[in-house]
Amino acid sequence: MIMFLIKKSDVLEIAKELGKEYQVLGPVVDTDSGQTFFEKTEPELIQLKAPIPSVPPKYTVFPQIETLMRYRYDRESKAVEIRELYEAKPKALFGLRSCDLSGLLCLDRFFLGQEFVDEAYRVHRKKMFIVTNTCVTPFKNCFCVCTDSGPAAEEGYDLNLTELDDVYLVEAGSDKGRELAERMGLEKADESYAVKKKEAVDKSVSLFEEFATDSKAWISRVMNRVTTGFIREDVWEYIGDQCFECGACTFVCPSCSCFNIVDVNNADGSSERLRTWDSCSYEGYSRMAGGHNPRKPVEDRRNKRFFCKLSYSQMKKYLRPGCVGCGRCAWVCPGNIGLPKVVEYVRRETHK
Repeated sequence: MIMFLIKKSDVLEIAKELGKEYQVLGPVVDTDSGQTFFEKTEPELIQLKAPIPSVPPKYTVFPQIETLMRYRYDRESKAVEIRELYEAKPKALFGLRSCDLSGLLCLDRFFLGQEFVDEAYRVHRKKMFIVTNTCVTPFKNCFCVCTDSGPAAEEGYDLNLTELDDVYLVEAGSDKGRELAERMGLEKADESYAVKKKEAVDKSVSLFEEFATDSKAWISRVMNRVTTGFIREDVWEYIGDQCFECGACTFVCPSCSCFNIVDVNNADGSSERLRTWDSCSYEGYSRMAGGHNPRKPVEDRRNKRFFCKLSYSQMKKYLRPGCVGCGRCAWVCPGNIGLPKVVEYVRRETHK
């Protein structure tokens, strides 16, 4: 891997250079709420030291609402006119955290890595430049060390930034990343900086909250229990009783890929097909034609969600755990059943 150096004061020059070819998105702190949002912005407004965004940037490739096509059917001639509508502008994600990149890689496997390829997703994804940002200091709800998704990205980026004293180490993870660094004339870094990066990452791991480091081995044990069904029904019922079925955990999860398809009729006689985010929390998610619902009890749906995040069958599909350890579900859940809390409930059951 080729490494480069850039001064801290100049690091946003990379975003400005990307802005010549791409629509630049990055972390910006809202002055009123204090929350971080990953959104389209001017390069000079990007804040690399901002906490992880409140909402994951998966919407850049998997929009919350997207029109896939418009179609018209002429009953007299029986002719059908179909026009695809999912055009995408080239986007540069600057300052992406490793957990959110892991979520994107999960979505890649879901939409692109199976028997059928989702063309709308592919159009968004192929026009993307990714600059990740190593977390040299963890944030309060983070537990990426438990799910092999941080604090530093290992793959899937074009450039990776790591803050080291008065410079950023810039690692090129692709040909287009290397070409950009060379075009900007960045200074080459020697191998001593790889050692410095490792020291910075090790220090970051040591700073994680105690629940994160304590839970690392327990994530594997819970995965085993979820996969084999070795969790008592009363535990799932206890978790289900605290679920408000609001769907918040799904909407802030970087790897959740559930969606719904609806057709909307327009006044001019045409129709549009829309794709929207969906959630396994909703009672109607698994409802079938005729009204039958194989997963009507809320605890059954909670069971399914954590099976999706922590079972070995999902690891085979994603090539990693479905949970990326960002901690957003714990932050937004009004019933306090984010994934770390579920791990805690399983730990209590085991101790009993």
